[in-house]
Amino acid sequence: MYWLYLVAAIVLEIAGTVSMKFSQGFTRPVPSVLMAVCYLLAFTSLNYSLKQIDISVAYAIWSGAGTAVIAVIGYLYFHESMSLVKAVCIILIIIGVIGLNLSGNSHGASANPGQEGTAARSRPCRRNGRSPGVRGRSVPGGE
Repeated sequence: MYWLYLVAAIVLEIAGTVSMKFSQGFTRPVPSVLMAVCYLLAFTSLNYSLKQIDISVAYAIWSGAGTAVIAVIGYLYFHESMSLVKAVCIILIIIGVIGLNLSGNSHGASANPGQEGTAARSRPCRRNGRSPGVRGRSVPGGE
């Protein structure tokens, strides 16, 4: 389910970026509003995907896939230039996204922010043995 949220985030980000092009610098109201709505929904979907997918993987896939698709759309529909270097770089982005997907779905404690926050608060600071944000008191058991 969380991968579907990531796919939705990618599609919505692409729709928002195309709407941005059509808005012509916020001079056209419908594409301008559509852009804002698409980006809001894209970030919402990306946020939901982060409940299960590591942020490093999700963000790399989201931004990489969006960048590659927008570059192709720019070339095909907006008649932007495409050099050999651009084409190779887009292929490298796609290879990177595939590599991240094949790297596995292992999730550490960082995937659950509730647990991470508790562990981070109880861990003493290396510099002075005190918990971050606690002044003048040592962490219990950290002395």
